Amino acid sequence: MSTDADSLMKSAARAAKKGPPPVHLWNPPFCGDIDMRIARDGAWFYMGTPIGRPAMVKLFSSILKKEGDAYFLVTPVEKVGIIVDDAPFVAVDFTVSGEGEAQEITFATHVGDSVTAGPDHAIRVETGADGEPAPYIHVRAGLEALIDRKSFYRLVELGEEQDGWFGVRSGGAFFPMIDAGQMQG
Repeated sequence: MSTDADSLMKSAARAAKKGPPPVHLWNPPFCGDIDMRIARDGAWFYMGTPIGRPAMVKLFSSILKKEGDAYFLVTPVEKVGIIVDDAPFVAVDFTVSGEGEAQEITFATHVGDSVTAGPDHAIRVETGADGEPAPYIHVRAGLEALIDRKSFYRLVELGEEQDGWFGVRSGGAFFPMIDAGQMQG
């Protein structure tokens, strides 16, 4: 069965008219891979060309699903594989409300999602092969957003030490980012 970005976009648009698509309930047959890729910086490409329309990217992001380590665009009747270089979303900003145990950090993604870090939306930090930190926030259903550099620096400013770890608190949870003994200066 052949599919393309236009048919996916039309199916996604129909589903979106009724609110957020219930992607978690859809399990259509796999129709093959489509030449679509999400770069580490959050840019979407179709057949090697950037998708320049933000509304189209937002629509595609609403039908994104992760199964194991693979990513798919799904509609009620089709499922196609795509490539994701790192995380499918980028957290481009955040706001903070409250203090101490009541502090909440709410992230905004480049596709318009808003998510408050807490037990269901964990922050995690990996160390890349280059030794640089790669921070993420869980957005939905196994999909994460890479926290952009400027936001990560701001996040570190909110950090505190707890049980030998340096991290941040949000939504009643503490998210360790680095062993406190490794902190410099």
